Amino acid sequence: MADAEEHVPVFKSLKDVYGNKETLWEAQLRYQKLKTRFFELYGHIPELYARAPGRVNLIGEHIDYEGYSVLPMAIIHDTIVAIRRQEPEDGPPSLRVVNTDAAKFSGFVFPADPFQEVDRASHHWANYFLCGYKGVFEHLLAKGVEIGAPVGYDILVDGTVPIGAGVSSSAAIVCASAIAIMAAQGLSFTKQEVAEFACVCERHIGTQAGGMDQAISIMAKRGVAKLIDFNPIRATDVALPRKGAFVIANSLTVSTKAVTAASKYNYRVVECRLAAMVLAAALGMPLPEVRSVQTLSDVEGLCVGFAATRGGAAAPVVAVEATLHEEPYGAAEIESIIQQRLTDVFAASPSFLEVLEVNRKFHLFKRARHVYTEAQRVLQFRDVVESADRDDLKLLQLGALMSQSHVSCSRMFECSCPELEELVKVCNANGALGARLTGAGWGGCVVSLVEERSVPGFIEALKKNFYQSRIDSGRIREEDLRTYVFASKPSGGAAILNL
Repeated sequence: MADAEEHVPVFKSLKDVYGNKETLWEAQLRYQKLKTRFFELYGHIPELYARAPGRVNLIGEHIDYEGYSVLPMAIIHDTIVAIRRQEPEDGPPSLRVVNTDAAKFSGFVFPADPFQEVDRASHHWANYFLCGYKGVFEHLLAKGVEIGAPVGYDILVDGTVPIGAGVSSSAAIVCASAIAIMAAQGLSFTKQEVAEFACVCERHIGTQAGGMDQAISIMAKRGVAKLIDFNPIRATDVALPRKGAFVIANSLTVSTKAVTAASKYNYRVVECRLAAMVLAAALGMPLPEVRSVQTLSDVEGLCVGFAATRGGAAAPVVAVEATLHEEPYGAAEIESIIQQRLTDVFAASPSFLEVLEVNRKFHLFKRARHVYTEAQRVLQFRDVVESADRDDLKLLQLGALMSQSHVSCSRMFECSCPELEELVKVCNANGALGARLTGAGWGGCVVSLVEERSVPGFIEALKKNFYQSRIDSGRIREEDLRTYVFASKPSGGAAILNL
């Protein structure tokens, strides 16, 4: 059965998720503490648990929302949602949502109403639970299933996915919340269903993201990375070279997508759509069709056709370099090309209208060039993995692709920051075969490809050359270092646990 057709699995043992080594022992302690805390809060133990992992994107940054394939893997760090259906004697049905880290994340009580709006102006963590909750019922409505009277739930959330670090803490809580509600309702959905609707429902927060984070969190498989394709979502196993390992290192700079969306993440989504429309107009698409263009993948065929007439490589970037100017475009110039006001183009999206309110210049050449070349690097990465070359040669080629990706993210997509640049340099100077920012950028983590035998020395070098000064200044504690830099093999995906 294809991954997309498989249902979200239900396990009765932690070993099925966490293996049988140190991670299993840590998980057993964690779930026991979660169970005890749940009883202290609600007077009952949970009916079930749902967990969803974070992820590290190996290559393919900021191209999922443009319709292109990406290549992430899940990490062992995850979010757990413990849940119990409320009884009539508990009072009016509600959603009581508490975090185990109560000092940092205050609890919330929401109405048991699947159709309530998410308060986007208030950027609190429990909104992500609400997104997952709403997503289940929106999916049922889309399937024509009648929704009965609201049911209340008691919820306790525990997460180990670093927040604002570019490893998808938001998708982990949305996915875990969605499948927790799914299971508590007595439902079972396919992995593809959950991946699709979890991407859509997270947009209630206001971030117009693609579907990579949700897809890998749901569809991941222990031991392999995944090539994720979209429209519809599909996931294909990619078995990485055994002699290599990935080290994830936190730059200690937090970037919260939902908070800075208008000036960063959503700004880039808008620039990509405008680049696609201007390209389409320049390449002869009729104006009525230009106005319906959504993504750069929509006009790839036109770009390739144009490149073919030039007698060179049939690569879409050829059209970008020939038809878009490198200087930023103003709104008036774009409107004159597409013969439509930008406020009309984005009239259906309040999130995109916010982008237009705070930005006046749009870097179409750089964004399009990054997207088309990054999409090609993803396919080259897959081809190298699947080649007959020796592992050591594969690792060198994969590392080179990762480094090229970082340069493009930094210079063309401009989603890096000084701390990420410093950390990438430290990684490269201390044995990384390739290193790149991972996730949305503007902070978060760097992922490095390292020979497996070199991992301990590599991590020690990062501690000395990047983290030690932060420890000395009191910014972080040495005992917490393993949460900021760690090696990872591909982990398994989301699951329901009946313990």
